[in-house]
Amino acid sequence: MPVRNSKSWSNLAYAALAGFFIWLSLRHLNANQWVEIRSALAQARYLLIIPVIAILFLSHWVRALRWRLLIESMGQKVQKRDAFYAVLIGYLVNQAVPRLGEVMKCSMLGKRTGIAVEKLIGTILLERLFDACCLLVFFGLTLAIQPDLYERLMDTFFRSSSTPAPDNDRGIVFWIIGLLLIGFGLLIWWRLRRLQTDKVRSRFNQIKKQFIEGLRAIQHLRARGEFLLLTLIMWLCYLGGGYIGLLAFQDTQHLGIPVAFSILSAGSVGMIASPGGIGAYAYLIQKTMELYGVQQAVAIAFGWLLWLVQTGVIVIGGLASFAGIAGKRKDP
Repeated sequence: MPVRNSKSWSNLAYAALAGFFIWLSLRHLNANQWVEIRSALAQARYLLIIPVIAILFLSHWVRALRWRLLIESMGQKVQKRDAFYAVLIGYLVNQAVPRLGEVMKCSMLGKRTGIAVEKLIGTILLERLFDACCLLVFFGLTLAIQPDLYERLMDTFFRSSSTPAPDNDRGIVFWIIGLLLIGFGLLIWWRLRRLQTDKVRSRFNQIKKQFIEGLRAIQHLRARGEFLLLTLIMWLCYLGGGYIGLLAFQDTQHLGIPVAFSILSAGSVGMIASPGGIGAYAYLIQKTMELYGVQQAVAIAFGWLLWLVQTGVIVIGGLASFAGIAGKRKDP
C-alpha cells in the first residue's frame, strides 16, 4: 500500500510539473496575442507535417534497429517488427507514467520473444547512457556553430532579471522550481525511509546487475559501426524534423540549420523535464525561438505544434503497436 501511495504522489508531482510549464508558457498572453497565435496556426504550411511524421516514424524505426543490435549481442533473436512495436509502446506509456514505458516495452518484448525482462532492461540502461552522451555532443555542436548563442542565453536568463515587470516574476519562477526540487527530494527520502535496509540493498544490487548486463551487451557487440551509424541517422532525423518544422511558419522559414540544432537541444531537455514533454517541450522551444527574434505568439504556436505532431505520432503508433504485439505468444 505505501508503494502504491508513493507512486500516486510521484504521478501527481509530474502532473504538477507539466502544469507549471504550461503556466510559464501562457501566463502573460493577452487577447491580441491569442489572436496572433491563431493567425500563425491558420497560416502554417500543414502539408509539411507529412514529411515530419515520416521522419519521426523513421527515427523510431532506427531506434528499434539499434536496440535490436544490443539484444542480439546477448545471443537473443528479435524480429525488427517486434522491436519497433515495443519502442512505440514504451513511448506511449511514458506519456502517462514516466519510466514505466521502459519497463512496459521490455515486458511486452519479453512476452513476445521469451527473453528475460531483466536482460532487456540492461540494454535500455546502456541506450539511455549512450543517448545522454550524444545529447551532450549536440549541446557542444549547437554552441560551436553559434558562438554568440551563449551570450544571448546569459542575457535572457540572468542579466535581464533586473529589468522591470513582468520579468521580475522570474524570482517567483525560481522559487517554484526550488520548491519542486525540494518536493522531489523529500519524496525520494520518504520512499527510501519506508523500505527496509535489506530491500534497499537488494534494489541497488538489482540495478547494478542490470547495468552490468547492458555493459556486456556493448562489449560483445560486433556490429559497432552499424550501431554508431544508426545512432547518427536517428539524431539526424530529430534534427531534420525540427528544420522542416521551421519551414512551416512564415516567421521562422528563414532560420537555418543552426537554429534546428538549438531546437533539438532544447526539445530534448523538454522531453526529459516532464512526462511526454507536456508543457516543458513547448515552453523551452518557445524561449529558444525568442532568442532568434521570433515573436512570442509565433514562438508559442511553433512549440506547441511541434509537440502535438510528435505526440500524435506516438499515440497513433503506440496504439497500433499494442494491437500488433499485445497478447501474442513467442514465435516457434
